[in-house]
Amino acid sequence: MVRARRSGLLIAGGGVAGSIAALALARLRPDVPLMLIAEEEQFGGGRSAVLLDDALGPEERDLILPVTEQSWEGFYTAFPGRSRKLKLPCQLLTPARIDRAVRETLRPDQYRQAARIVAVRDSSVLLHGGEKIEAEGAIDARDGAHLSTLETGWRKAAARTFRLPAPHRVDLPVAADATISQSAGCAYFSLLPLDENRLRIAAVEIDSAPGFDADSAGARVLDYAARRGWKGGKIEAEETDVAPLALGGDFNAYWRLGGARVAKLGLRGGFLHPATGCQAPDALRTALLLAAQRDFSGAALHDLFEAEALALWKKRDVYRGFSRLLLQAGSCGPLAGLYDLDPALIARFFGETLGLLERRKIAALR
Repeated sequence: MVRARRSGLLIAGGGVAGSIAALALARLRPDVPLMLIAEEEQFGGGRSAVLLDDALGPEERDLILPVTEQSWEGFYTAFPGRSRKLKLPCQLLTPARIDRAVRETLRPDQYRQAARIVAVRDSSVLLHGGEKIEAEGAIDARDGAHLSTLETGWRKAAARTFRLPAPHRVDLPVAADATISQSAGCAYFSLLPLDENRLRIAAVEIDSAPGFDADSAGARVLDYAARRGWKGGKIEAEETDVAPLALGGDFNAYWRLGGARVAKLGLRGGFLHPATGCQAPDALRTALLLAAQRDFSGAALHDLFEAEALALWKKRDVYRGFSRLLLQAGSCGPLAGLYDLDPALIARFFGETLGLLERRKIAALR
């Protein structure tokens, strides 16, 4: 069963990378025919992300507006013996908000959901049951990439969103609270105040192994909430996320494993921050890169994103080194050291605009 060939572009994968790419095209290049094909019922992936305003360029800030759930003027950090308030404005992206933006922005004929994708080629997507959709070009933005050629650590998180019977009195996000011991290695809690009675708490750990006991982490969230005095709350949502942190390996081979001459975004293309495992910053940048493209053939898109991915890999050695520090330290010491730095340097760290001396300062954290 083959559909007639379409002009324009196919994006396979409705996670954060695929969804933001589709939103950028719909907004900035409405002349380009588009179809977003998701395997899940909801667009936007499964992970919420907090991004610093100062780490984004003007075009990225403009693009992020429709998918911003909430904004704050800064955030807190807390480590044994020291705590800090950082006046760095930040904003929250959630899968639910991205999903809503996709449905509001794209026409119904521009997206499909719950479509089981069998294969992605340079100009076609094959679905379960034999349906083949063809276009000028196709991008594979699915998760589930094969990581055998890379050395990885893992960022693992289990989150619970509580509706509490009384105000929680948390006025700003807490990026990291490592004052309550969880386990060996770097482990901490993060908090997002969604309104005066709703609070999202996540137990986060950085580990060398991919296995994750989400139930145990969820129990630690409940214990943490009780210790902080937030009792009697109703759990409105649960979220689990396990993301790779690239430490090294053969990135050229990794790119080839995703399919010969197939353009790739998100995890498939290696577009995720090696110190946080977050795809959202790269999703914004690659979406703008896509919207500026004039040739939407599969070959042109492949070459465009392969070159971008390889350039980022070379640029990000300091971030791979930082993740190694976290794994080797056996504690959150390097993370505490990062948040002790000047706020402008912290913003440049997450915005990936560090100078040479600043890169050396990050590499020396212990």
